[in-house]
Amino acid sequence: MPLVDHNQLPSFDYLRQNGQTVLSETAARQQDIREQHIGLLNMMPDAALTATERQFFRLIGESNSIAQFYIHPFTLPAIKRSSQARNHIDRYYETFGQVQEQGLDALIITGANVVGSELASQSFWQPLIQVADWAYDNVTSTLCSCLATHAVLEFRYGQKRVPQPKKIWGVYPHRVVMPGHPLVVDINSRFDVPHSRWNAIDAKQFRNSGLHVLVESEVGVHLATSPDGLRFVFFQGHQEYDTVSLLKEYKRDLQLYAKGLLDSYPPFPDNYLYPREQAILSEYGQLLLDSMGSENEPPEFPESIIAPRIDNTWHDTAESVLGNWVGLVYQLTHADRLKPFMDGVEPGDPLGINS
Repeated sequence: MPLVDHNQLPSFDYLRQNGQTVLSETAARQQDIREQHIGLLNMMPDAALTATERQFFRLIGESNSIAQFYIHPFTLPAIKRSSQARNHIDRYYETFGQVQEQGLDALIITGANVVGSELASQSFWQPLIQVADWAYDNVTSTLCSCLATHAVLEFRYGQKRVPQPKKIWGVYPHRVVMPGHPLVVDINSRFDVPHSRWNAIDAKQFRNSGLHVLVESEVGVHLATSPDGLRFVFFQGHQEYDTVSLLKEYKRDLQLYAKGLLDSYPPFPDNYLYPREQAILSEYGQLLLDSMGSENEPPEFPESIIAPRIDNTWHDTAESVLGNWVGLVYQLTHADRLKPFMDGVEPGDPLGINS
């Protein structure tokens, strides 16, 4: 069902232009369809702020549900922003106070840019705990992405992420290891997920905390939940990524290296680029390095040549998982429709997965 443009956020225009159904608030009010209010705590750095909006909005709008989706973006004032990003936030985002006053059916918490190794020393640490604690008591389900997963695992379950010897970066095959869970019903038992991180929380840490591991791979856990099965949902990977997200990250890292801001030449993301595209990027990298020591203009990044030859092997499954999540939130939020589903289920185990 459609997204509702209730705040004139520019991301809605982008989604319309790319085929997404987005209703005006006036049109939405004329339909007799239940509303579902989903918060997006967007902690991503400025360069990725609007792309992250679009990625999660699109997945929600593509989900198979019987509701109109009102998305409520907000962020944490403790995160430093450029004046341009701050203007965007001031104009289109809500405050956490406004979100608390209105209430939410569900919440998504994104990753964030981290300086240093200790999460507890980040400026967003205490405000994030405040949001997560409020959501635990007041929101049907909270979906945490990547860094947000690591943060919640540390302050709620005492599990600290572990630095990895090299960046986990690429597209990796995953396997469903708890097929009976409603979040993974009717999805492929094997599917791909992009990852981009230097740290990890392994399967043993998840399970030692009483959490349910649903999906994992050679690079670790992707999808897990809190003991009740839904109150918190944890992603370590990035199923929301666009086809070109890793390509843009590679471009950023290569340019940082050329400017001396990255210690080593960035490797290609695993399982993402074909040999022809790797060769084109290697040539571009050499031209970029040559231009940095001369008066020549830096070469144009060859995204238009490479992007059409990148395969997206994760988006369909991401739609299914988000669709299952949205559907479960809808059922549990409107409990009058859930009585047959709840028969025989123990308190604190609304999905019956511990029975």
